[in-house]
Amino acid sequence: MENTVLLDLAALRRRGIRVSKSTLLRLEAKGRFPKRVRIGDHSIAWLQTEIDAHIEALSLARGTAS
Repeated sequence: MENTVLLDLAALRRRGIRVSKSTLLRLEAKGRFPKRVRIGDHSIAWLQTEIDAHIEALSLARGTAS
């Protein structure tokens, strides 16, 4: 089974996703950003595979995928 890697908000920021939590929530609600995963009562994260796919899709949409 493949290992699941979770990214917290700090990891998203290191990947260049530097928006507020409220902006991420709005984007998620509109289906424009991957949904978060609740990992505890006060903790959330995102699946790395979904974030990577999202970044790739944005890159393809602008025609600069590598």
